[in-house]
Amino acid sequence: MEFLTQLWLAIVLSAVFVFVVSSIMHMLIPIHRGDYRKLSAEDVVLEQLRSHALSPGEYMFPCAGSMKDMGTPEMLEKYNRGPVGFLTIMAPGPVNMAKALSQWFVYSLVISVFCAYVAWHVLDPGAHYLSVFRIVGTVAFLAYAGAYAPNSIWKGIRWTTTIKYFFDGAIYAMVTAGTFGWLWPTAS
Repeated sequence: MEFLTQLWLAIVLSAVFVFVVSSIMHMLIPIHRGDYRKLSAEDVVLEQLRSHALSPGEYMFPCAGSMKDMGTPEMLEKYNRGPVGFLTIMAPGPVNMAKALSQWFVYSLVISVFCAYVAWHVLDPGAHYLSVFRIVGTVAFLAYAGAYAPNSIWKGIRWTTTIKYFFDGAIYAMVTAGTFGWLWPTAS
């Protein structure tokens, strides 16, 4: 746990810097504005969903009961007729931005802790800035961006959307890496 005492400032500041940079990016750069599309008959679809009283969670449609059922003629017909997709239902009410932003900050802290852990075990105190940047940047990029690819692979999210999240992740990784490189402990 020595890495926490030696790198606590880099951990906290990198999370703060990522939080600020991500806020600026999402307010000023409209890169994600087209990630989601509006349903053509939104009111009708919403009323239909309300009538089923779906609880918050993730749904798949059509949804086979088992891997065996996926190959039945009935399921194949459902797949072929479409639509096929995933649906995320959230609790009713406006999006709680304070809660979401708090969770985003905590997530950034957790990523910075893992970056610190890996870098501490790979690099020595006094390591060159670029060495710290390379290791921390790689770990941070995998954490901030790596999780998006499976959504395109398995859930049909457009690759253009995923590539935008890769861009975001690269920026956050560079901010994190730069902070750690700047605050990396000197050799004793």
